[in-house]
Amino acid sequence: MPNPDKVGAVAEITSRFNRSSAVVLTDYRGLTVAQLKELRTSLGATSTYAVVKNTLTKRAVSAVGYDDLAPLLIGPTAIAFIEGEPVEAAKALRNFSRTNPLLIIKGGVLDGKMLSTEEINSLADLESREVLLGRLAGGMNASLSKAAALFQAPLSQVARLAAALAEKKPAEAASEAASEAPAVEAGTEAPAAASPPPEAADNSVASADTPS
Repeated sequence: MPNPDKVGAVAEITSRFNRSSAVVLTDYRGLTVAQLKELRTSLGATSTYAVVKNTLTKRAVSAVGYDDLAPLLIGPTAIAFIEGEPVEAAKALRNFSRTNPLLIIKGGVLDGKMLSTEEINSLADLESREVLLGRLAGGMNASLSKAAALFQAPLSQVARLAAALAEKKPAEAASEAASEAPAVEAGTEAPAAASPPPEAADNSVASADTPS
């Protein structure tokens, strides 16, 4: 007969996975209670940082379809369940790990996509969702309907769009510069072509000075 306490614990972890837009798995071995409290505070009110049992969490990740997280569930594990801004939470985790190297970021999930440690650190380098969306809307000259669609897009998609837009702008600038170069050369030649030859100028002056 299943242990009611364990069943309840799996259900709670599963619920947290379902409520979160992102989760980050960490190894907290060696951190003090005070340091863990500091980390929880830095993550903000929309994220929770919970120490979990690996065996129970494996059942939960299987239930929500995050089976790729199962290999990460070894050793002491604590999970940041992020219901708010994933970028800000990633920044908090990365910054804390820099000053407290005992915190090890194992990996995670963002909008259903598995993330490696490197990808989580890259996420921390991004600006907030609102800033990214604002730049995208401006850079794409988005209509109101397109802008509204962007605000509903997953953050991972927004980040990919921002990267694509950043790559597109230098290419467009180079293309515009190349297309304008012939026009500039033609413009410099035009005045010389329009000027009358020296002989024609002398004849016109002589004609004007000759009495009728």
